[in-house]
Amino acid sequence: MSDPSRCELCEAARLTEWFYEDELCWIAECEACNVPMVVWRVHDPDPPAEVRAQLHARLAAVVAEHYVDEHRVDDHLRTIPTHYHAHARSRRGFVGEGLRRRPAR
Repeated sequence: MSDPSRCELCEAARLTEWFYEDELCWIAECEACNVPMVVWRVHDPDPPAEVRAQLHARLAAVVAEHYVDEHRVDDHLRTIPTHYHAHARSRRGFVGEGLRRRPAR
């Protein structure tokens, strides 16, 4: 396993909007693709199924609160393959198409 001290997801720098955080995870806008991303606080690429389900549920709650589109979970670890994270992608379009935000209340 890679060195967590060199992992940008472990660093959790607040470079974009953060939507949620707790002891299990944090959810922020991905700086590369501008969609919500859930990040497990453990430096491991393979959470147990029950943890993965909790992470996806928290991501779904953020999408429901802040976005109008239905989403699908994309947890293919492309750029950072050593730390589990998952993106909420739009179901309405092609890969890379963002989610539409809810109007400000």
